[in-house]
Amino acid sequence: MKRLFWLNLLVFLFVIVLLAFNKSFVPEHELIKNSVANGQIIDLPKVSISAFKLGEKLEYKLHYGLVNAGIAKLEVKPELKNANGRDIIHVVGDGYSTGTFDWFFKVRDRYETYIDKDALVPWLFVRRVREGGFKMDQNYKFNWFTKKVDNGEGKQFELHDNTHDMISAFYAARNLDFTNAKENDIFSVNSFVDNENFTVKIRYVGKETITTDLGKFKCIKFRPLVQRGRVFKHEEDLNVWITDDKNHIPLRAQAKILVGSIKMDLIKYENIANPIAKVE
Repeated sequence: MKRLFWLNLLVFLFVIVLLAFNKSFVPEHELIKNSVANGQIIDLPKVSISAFKLGEKLEYKLHYGLVNAGIAKLEVKPELKNANGRDIIHVVGDGYSTGTFDWFFKVRDRYETYIDKDALVPWLFVRRVREGGFKMDQNYKFNWFTKKVDNGEGKQFELHDNTHDMISAFYAARNLDFTNAKENDIFSVNSFVDNENFTVKIRYVGKETITTDLGKFKCIKFRPLVQRGRVFKHEEDLNVWITDDKNHIPLRAQAKILVGSIKMDLIKYENIANPIAKVE
């Protein structure tokens, strides 16, 4: 099965490199209203969200080797939406390639997710990819009443419990409890990507304190389990550091790949839910 490079980096960080700053391509209010089935009863499990809140904004800078390749942003919109009696969290990603990188590989994509506030699962996923000469549009409707995903192209797929899209997986992973995690423990997030169910697994490495342009932070270190040979030579070639606090904000991701290295750092955060683990 062919996979985009970015999908190997899905859970914590690199997926947001592909986010966009375009205008929305879809009539948002109609899509989300129609994606949440009306007049049906379902008992979705309730999840307590502690890692983020409405209004949170995160901004990252991507480096490819010594080149500044792009800026990526994620925003949890400050107001809830309501669709057929359910409260919905709307998350939008904005990003763009920059500088020299933008000259030879222009990235102008957009990813949005509409997440159930109580169950922390997606109802609608909107993807608009514009990468060089490549174009992809997706509208995935997650129907938790029928346990099917509608890909917007006349096909439906089995929907497993607690399955996420590419962006909701980012927030679901942050909301995991790592309090009692031990070295080499594996955490998993189920996702539906490119018409396939896909489980992302990450290995707990330990705790480290790292220094960034924003200062020094206490962090938890993870290694997403990646497929060796295509992009990575070794499993340990990809590492992610998240803040060692209740926010679990991805602070840095760094990877050695077959054709160089990639690094992404958090450069700005606003309206976070909890005190951040910054070392004064």
